[in-house]
Amino acid sequence: MMGASTKEGYDIAKKSRKIVRSLIKDQIKDLTLEEQDIVERIVHSTADSEYAKLVKISPNFVSNSLKALKNKEDILTDINMVKAGITQYEGNVECYIKNEMVKKIAKEEKITRAAAAIEYAAKNDFKGIIAIGNAPTALYKAIELYEAGEISIASIVGVPVGFVGAADSKEKLQNTSIPNITTNGPKGGTPVAVAIVNSLIQSSKK
Repeated sequence: MMGASTKEGYDIAKKSRKIVRSLIKDQIKDLTLEEQDIVERIVHSTADSEYAKLVKISPNFVSNSLKALKNKEDILTDINMVKAGITQYEGNVECYIKNEMVKKIAKEEKITRAAAAIEYAAKNDFKGIIAIGNAPTALYKAIELYEAGEISIASIVGVPVGFVGAADSKEKLQNTSIPNITTNGPKGGTPVAVAIVNSLIQSSKK
């Protein structure tokens, strides 16, 4: 039997999603049901309806992502906060930002640990979805390795936040052949990346 507090929380979430849907219905009416759910979750998690205008989804992003999730391919995150927010996936969710080899790569190549973590994943035969909510350098590195044929990427959730490199890295991703979802401009971050991935996970179970 559902406890009172659990039911109250469920009712609040349900009411919140209904409000979100009413706020952004005109902006998402041409999206698929899966894409609509992604945008709704982003707006719900950030309390910012502007995201309905900022989110850009490539045509093959959802289909490629769902295929990867159903095949239990890995999810690679740029930081542990993003990893911590992905709670209901039956496959592996990895983050190598604190790995000792990653620290060594970063020092030797004079790159950020976020970028080094992507390089480390590539060297260890990563295959799956990359979710980046914070580090533009990780996104640039993922694009570089993909275009060089050195990493297998099903799709990229590319929503780094910030005023240095974030917007440019997302624009670069939009101009690649990698199935992707991004947000225009400096907005993004952990809550956005987590909302997208969790939406995809739920859709993959239907």
